[in-house]
Amino acid sequence: MNKAQFVELVQEQGSYKTKVEAENAIKAFTEAVTEALVKGEDVSLVGFGSFAAALQKGKTGKVPGTDKTYTTQDKMVPKFKAGKGLKDRVAAGK
Repeated sequence: MNKAQFVELVQEQGSYKTKVEAENAIKAFTEAVTEALVKGEDVSLVGFGSFAAALQKGKTGKVPGTDKTYTTQDKMVPKFKAGKGLKDRVAAGK
């Protein structure tokens, strides 16, 4: 599903009158979650899941075919853990 199809689905499910309203709702949600994660806060939506920022440790590796090695830095990455309600609905839709 691409963004345009998702906007149409949100418009139908949320009873928005226009696609612009639905797109603004999606943008507001994603911006709010992003801002919370940047601040180091977790976002938990009961029945849906939770968003969190987690530290991903740096690692060392070797470039295939050469003797060169590289290292990556530690960084914060977004994580999502699905809630029971979401897991159950997806499993039922199989």
